[in-house]
Amino acid sequence: MNKGFEKELPTNYKVVWHMNAMTTKVGLIMNAIALLVMFIVMLVATLIYTTNKSFPTLKEASSQFWIIIVGLISMIVYVVLHELVHGIAYKALTKQKLTFGLSWSCAYCGVPDIFVYRKVALIALAAPLTVFGIIFLITTIIFYEVSAVAFLVSAFLLGFHLGGCSGDILLLIKFMKFKDKDILLKDTGPEQFIYMKE
Repeated sequence: MNKGFEKELPTNYKVVWHMNAMTTKVGLIMNAIALLVMFIVMLVATLIYTTNKSFPTLKEASSQFWIIIVGLISMIVYVVLHELVHGIAYKALTKQKLTFGLSWSCAYCGVPDIFVYRKVALIALAAPLTVFGIIFLITTIIFYEVSAVAFLVSAFLLGFHLGGCSGDILLLIKFMKFKDKDILLKDTGPEQFIYMKE
């Protein structure tokens, strides 16, 4: 167990939880949660901003339209980087083959050929949430004093990030619920299985 994973599922383990983001029901629910989180973050950011400052005029906003374009490009770059951070964590902890992909419901990274223990799973799942949560929070705070457009775009990216982490957060919550350190995760990317000793 000191390697953090198993190549084969031990015989005394059984599935205690399963999620497949490729199914219509799970995909729609996870994306609805992501949109709700984005809406809440944008609502909070807007309330924070309008409490102390005024929104720019249309002329001021149009002169900073390039910030919106950079924000849209950043969304695409972020999705790739988010999955790469999962991959870097998995690779550093297991040295095993990774799989990356994009479906109608999610982008993903997984280690489909192994079963990882709790500690490896927690680190790999939390890595993008932590790294990009800090980055987007800092940029949003900095841009508050610089530009209303930049602040709101950065707040949108923060909301996009937190919403996009809804699957990771759900898995983290599940792992916190199952306290057994010998718990195993099979993460194929869009599909996860949690196993516990019988």
